[in-house]
Order: sequence, then structure tokens, then C-alpha cells
Amino acid sequence: MTDLRRAQASARAARPIARHGRLPHGGIAGRIIGLVAAALAVVLVAGVSVAGVAAYQLTSAVGKPGVKLAHLNGATAPPSVDAITGGVNMLLVGTDTRTGQSGPGESTRDSSGAGNNDVTILMHIAEDHQSVTVVSFPRDLLITIPRCPSPNGGTYGSVSNAMLNTTLSRGGLACTVLTIESLTGITIPYAAEISFDGVSAMSNVVGGVTVCLASPINDPATGLKLPAGENTISGNTAQAFVRTRHGVGDGSDLGRISNQQVFLSALTRKIMTEGVLKDPLKLYEIARAATTNMTLSDSLSHVDSMVAIALALKSVPVANIVMLQYPVSSAPSDPNRVVPTVATSRIVNQALQNDQRLQLTGTTGRGAVLDPNAPQTPQDPTATASTAPTGAATGAPDPGATGPTTVTLPSSVSGQTAAQQTCSKGNARPVG
Repeated sequence: MTDLRRAQASARAARPIARHGRLPHGGIAGRIIGLVAAALAVVLVAGVSVAGVAAYQLTSAVGKPGVKLAHLNGATAPPSVDAITGGVNMLLVGTDTRTGQSGPGESTRDSSGAGNNDVTILMHIAEDHQSVTVVSFPRDLLITIPRCPSPNGGTYGSVSNAMLNTTLSRGGLACTVLTIESLTGITIPYAAEISFDGVSAMSNVVGGVTVCLASPINDPATGLKLPAGENTISGNTAQAFVRTRHGVGDGSDLGRISNQQVFLSALTRKIMTEGVLKDPLKLYEIARAATTNMTLSDSLSHVDSMVAIALALKSVPVANIVMLQYPVSSAPSDPNRVVPTVATSRIVNQALQNDQRLQLTGTTGRGAVLDPNAPQTPQDPTATASTAPTGAATGAPDPGATGPTTVTLPSSVSGQTAAQQTCSKGNARPVG
């Protein structure tokens, strides 16, 4: 890719990197970052009023230099204070570092320093500002990491068959961006790195988040014990909920992604439907909880940028916020790792490249089920959209259609919309 070639600084020879062996799945503190990262998207989606308080809070956060995404070569200028023109790609990266962090955590398994990007989420805002696609990339994804500029100068060489979550500790936020660009074929001008201390504050600010459990969760690894049914969680309990792996589904990292989507969709609905938007104090506190735990790319470290993106998101219906897990299958070399499912991941990549809306037809994932007691709101891409056959994602949107083409994803792709009410699949161990 041209952007990747531009990314290569040649100040020094490439440095070798240490590969991780089989990283223990228990090193999961960084998973809670996904919710802080996603909460940033929620704050932005909330609209102009949230943008105002976010901008106010960001005036202190942007006082420090942002992380330079070198491959852009300064191509992205700060937008004017108006809705950003066209689509937006933003990468939200969560680090598992324990450096400078508080709260409960498996500290012997968590990283120090920059940490690993155990959460990597791409948020794509459509050009018409009427839909959002949120893609979660598994931490155990084996891929080729391209050459990346070193934060200290010079260049790291490319490496094949490496885990995605090593990119942050290897070359910083810019390296993670370059890797996802290489994987998806899109350019990502905006990025943020989030530490995990914000999830407790975020859940406390909104007065707790009510999540549904189809069966009990009892996870000794995180200390989380919750009965079946509705549970309003906040603080350390919310932190443990989004961290848990052994407590949900089949105990895999993939099950944890869908469990986090249960939390995220509930948080989104609460912020957008339960009066939070009318409470200036809560809006300020939400913005503070998110921004005080973030390191921004230089392209995003302008108040105008945040406001412009928020303005683009203010009218997106929650049913048009689609959250999905990037299509993967077990790696032939290691059943505890995954690789992109070639045909299906190509469909998702091409839809992102062509700014096409996505319609889910599969399950809600390994760690979640639809809430049988709640009215379900199906994904409704709008009546004017031109719907493509299942898996059709080749070519640009139909120029004769009055709306963007909608790509119906194969049933193997899991996820949900923010409007769908889902329940976590607990491991059903007795809680008592």
C-alpha cells in the first residue's frame, strides 16, 4: 500500500523484535479497555451536546503532543468546527499495561510499559453519516505485521505469523494502525490508545449499566459472581464483567468479545435513551472518564476534530450501529490462535473499502444470546438502501440507488446492533 510505504522511516537499520510465545489467555486486563474505547464512540455518537463537553474536557488533554501517525505525512488537517465531510475511520486500541494503573487485575499476567494491544477496535462512520460499523479484532489473530516506524526513530522490519496484540509494544500506536490498514485495505487517519482505568469511572458516571445474564457467571480468575437475570453493574464489578473470559461462553477470547458487546450495547442504549444526554454534569463526567485515560494520534488531538466527528454521528440510529467480530478461524499451527477466514474477511474488507452498510444474519457470538424477554429491534439499514445478495461486497455502491448498498454478511459472522438486547452466556457454575 502506498500509505504503508510512506510510513517507512530510514533513520536506522531495522531492529529485531522479540516474538511472544503462547501468551497466556489470562493476561486479560486490557480487555476492559475495549469498553473504554467503545465508550469513546458512544460519547461521540451521543451528539452535539456531548461533543461540547468532550471538547471542554479535551482542552486539557490536547495540551500534550499527539502520537504522530507517520504514514499520513501531515495529510489530515484539523477540520473546521462542523460535521466532518465524508466517512471516518478511527482505530481504538486498548493496552493491557498495569503501569500507572489502579484497580483489580491479574498483575502477574498483565504487561508493563506500553503493554500489548489486547483490544483493537475499528470504528467506520459511513460517508452519509447514517450508519456506523464497529469491528473487533481478536487479540490472538496471527497476521503479517508490516514494517513500522520505531517511536524512538528508525524502523522495525516486517514479521509474519505474529499476534496482532504485539503491535503496540513493538512500534506503538502507529504500528497497530499500519497493521490494521494492511489487513483491511483502508486508510485510518484517526487513532486513540486507551488505558484500562476508565471503565469503573465510566460505569459509575452513568449510574451503572444493566446487563442481562442468560445463566450465572462464576469466574474465580476475576472474582466475578453474578446470578442469572438482570444485574446493574458498576465500578470494579463492571471492570470484571468486561474482563471475564472463563466466566462466559466457551471460555475463549472470542466469547469475551461477544460478552463485551452485551455491555457496550446496554451502555449505548442507556446513554442515548435514559436522559443522560440531558444532564450536563453527567456528560462532562463521561467525557472526562474517557479522555483522561487516552493517548490520541496527532490527527485527533484537536478539539475541532472531536467535535466534527461527533457532529457526523449525532443522527445515527442505534439500529444502524453494527458491532461485529472480524471473521476468523482456528490457526492450523495452533488451535489457541486464529487466522482471518479468507473469503469472509474479504467481504468485510471490501464493504469497509466501498463504504457499504453491513447486515448481520449470524448469531450474537459465543458469549451472548438474544434476550428472549425483550422486544428485538432488527437491523434496519433504511428503506432506500439497495440491498446486495449475501456476501456480495465487490464493486462500488450502485450509482442508481438512492442510498448506499447494503451487504448481507454470511451467517458465520457474529455480532449485533446496538439496538438489539442481548444476554451473556454465563458458565452456569453455582454462584452461592
